[in-house]
Amino acid sequence: MDQLQTGGRRRLTGSEPPVSDSTGAPSDRLEGRRRVAGLSLLLFLVASMIYLEIVLRIQTDSQLVGDGLLYTTLFAGATSFVIFLIASFLRGAGRTIVVGLLLGAMTVIFMSQFLYYDTFRTFYSVFSAMNGGQLTEFMGVILVKIRENSLWLLLLAVPMILFFVLLRRGTWARHRFKWLERGVAAVLMIGLFGAAILGINVGEKEHASAYDMYYRNNDPVASVNALGLMTSMRLDLQRTVLGFEPELAPPPVVVAPEPDPDDPVEAPSEGPSLEPPDTPAGESDVPDPEPVVYEDNVMDIDFDKLMAEAESEELRNMHLYFSTREATQENEHTGMFEGYNLVFITAEGYSHYAVDEEVTPTLHKMTHEGFTFTSFYNPIWGVSTSDGEYVATTGLIPKSGVWSMFKSGSNAMPFAMGNQLGRLGYKTMAYHNHTFDYYRRDVSHPNLGYDYKGLGNGLEVTKTWPESDIEMIDVTTEEFVHDEPFHAYYMTVSGHLLYNFGGNFIAVKNRDLVQDLPYGEAGKAYMATQIELDRALELLMERLEGAGVADRTLIVLSADHYPYGLEKPDLDDLAGHEVEENFELHKSSLIIYAKGMQPETVDQPVSSLDIIPTISNLMGLEFDSRLLMGRDVFSDADPLVIFNNRSFITDKGRYNSVTREFTANEGIDVPDDYQQVISDEIDRRFYYSTMILDRDYYSTVVDR
Repeated sequence: MDQLQTGGRRRLTGSEPPVSDSTGAPSDRLEGRRRVAGLSLLLFLVASMIYLEIVLRIQTDSQLVGDGLLYTTLFAGATSFVIFLIASFLRGAGRTIVVGLLLGAMTVIFMSQFLYYDTFRTFYSVFSAMNGGQLTEFMGVILVKIRENSLWLLLLAVPMILFFVLLRRGTWARHRFKWLERGVAAVLMIGLFGAAILGINVGEKEHASAYDMYYRNNDPVASVNALGLMTSMRLDLQRTVLGFEPELAPPPVVVAPEPDPDDPVEAPSEGPSLEPPDTPAGESDVPDPEPVVYEDNVMDIDFDKLMAEAESEELRNMHLYFSTREATQENEHTGMFEGYNLVFITAEGYSHYAVDEEVTPTLHKMTHEGFTFTSFYNPIWGVSTSDGEYVATTGLIPKSGVWSMFKSGSNAMPFAMGNQLGRLGYKTMAYHNHTFDYYRRDVSHPNLGYDYKGLGNGLEVTKTWPESDIEMIDVTTEEFVHDEPFHAYYMTVSGHLLYNFGGNFIAVKNRDLVQDLPYGEAGKAYMATQIELDRALELLMERLEGAGVADRTLIVLSADHYPYGLEKPDLDDLAGHEVEENFELHKSSLIIYAKGMQPETVDQPVSSLDIIPTISNLMGLEFDSRLLMGRDVFSDADPLVIFNNRSFITDKGRYNSVTREFTANEGIDVPDDYQQVISDEIDRRFYYSTMILDRDYYSTVVDR
């Protein structure tokens, strides 16, 4: 009876009866086995987290061996200890469920990020995940990617599979952890985390380093390479919730040069002479023509007053930075297309690979009979298409971790072409031949100054995947070609991945036109989608000619990003050589064309950031070049192509932030601090682009 009462009390309190051997004494051996079983949970979690990170690194082109793997391992170990400590306070089914849910969530995150990277060549942010409902429109693409990567997804599922297999032997689930064990685990967790933080702070602080990603910047791909996926996502979540202000290099100090005492000093003028100057025999006394004086492309902004009235140090620093930036000057190209109509196109997945005299004759004509850009780059940003569109239409660098185009929808955007030309009385229309509110274009594009239509919001095109650019041009041109002056903006979709002849309607439509091309199936399918764009442009030109406005309409076209739906071997196939992945991968084509113009070649490095200031200058518009992050390519400003990982190209050389090497152009000598000076300025441009977005800065300085 006493034994029954004792056993009942033990069952009610959740404790276990002592395990005895044949003599009735407690069995140290069995207790030791339970301790080992409990420890096995910790070892399993640590191994699982490190395993998931390594599999992701292998298949997403992250550097496998190096500091990044070390920090990834340390942070993964610390994360595993956190899960272990949570599990140690539970027992039985509760522990099994919690560990299973946490491990399952980790597996889903790694799988989804793996698929996202394989599709878009970047990792999604917390903000994108919160707005990820629209991805259901790409379910066909997702299913194809799942099938193509089934083996890798199975490898990522291995820890979860092992967890359920080990459930049958669940002695680890019944082990009661002591406070000493929890304390040791907590100390080890702090030790691993502290070792990672110490290493980051004493290690290199260059761009794309672990220090740079942890404290200063947020390039998703570079961050995963330097810190691992889970740490990158933790930082992204932390910054999304709490805000994030990266460390910033100070603005350059502009100091007027001291006068040299040895220089001759000109006597002050005493006014014009009354005596005529001597004119040598045989020379005309007709004065030389006055040299052309070019003005700065600036607006009347009183930065001194703004700084005096600034409500915060942050705002004052913004005024200081923009007031000290060197403005670009007007030049011989200023107003070249003043009063022209404008058709501005962001073409999905377009590239210089698509320009072929026989296959895409309209693209070829516009590329070579307008301004020909031999060194144009279209860097990919964190939100692929939306960020690429944002850069091309605003001249600003996107803010990492958000949809910058959507966020700009509540801001003043005075330099967007819709707003610039709308103020001059232009009819301004914008079109997108896919779902009208994808990436919330229904919010951003009206704010850019357009009467906006997309599929489901006034644009009547056949719903296929992808939809036809030809059909979009066909049903829209009559809305503006007879209403000069006009400005039409298009975001196309026919060039979208996947590039195959299975689920891509446009590729199948034009399949017969590419069968003789010397490429694999993916390359042929890609060219088939670009034929649709080419014929849409051909139709556009016919409509402009029919309306009698072709010779006074400027056409500008660039891509949102390189065709990342192609695998690297397919890109090499299209290029005819192995494509270099840090710079050349992003090389593309920019079209600026008007019928009858004199063709001209631009050999300097140019990027999509330069489009808005260049168009603004060509059309003779009033804008402030200090408030844009690109430059008018026809000005005398030094060229600068900025990549998302802080690599850059100038007219003097190129800096690879991955290898941390600067390579000067042949025959060019640069100062020892040249790379650092440019990198500091790039940091400032990233920072102040973000601040323009966050502070609605243009409403303060332009729309007062």
